[in-house]
Amino acid sequence: MVALIVDVLSWALILGGGAFCVIGAVGMLRMPDVFTRMHAAGVVDTAGLGLILIGLMLQAGFTLVMVKLALILVFVLYTSPMSTHALAQSAVSTGVQPLLADGANNQKDKEDEPSKT
Repeated sequence: MVALIVDVLSWALILGGGAFCVIGAVGMLRMPDVFTRMHAAGVVDTAGLGLILIGLMLQAGFTLVMVKLALILVFVLYTSPMSTHALAQSAVSTGVQPLLADGANNQKDKEDEPSKT
């Protein structure tokens, strides 16, 4: 009975993680700018991969495989936010501006600004 509950729970987690991966992949294709695409990629990394790895850990039981999967999960949970932050900082430092709700960039026209002479 316990094995059936663990199997059902693990497959629910794996299917939920797969759904998050599909939703994140569609989001990466449909989003308009680099910042919203990074958000969709973050959903795939944290929610999708996390649920899949937890489901696989339940399937593996208390073995060395579970320890390895847990280490992969910890590695991804630490590196994913840092890499997303580094990409966002790089985009901002090169002058990429996020899109506003009306589809316009957040930049002012250079002609409208007074010169600093």
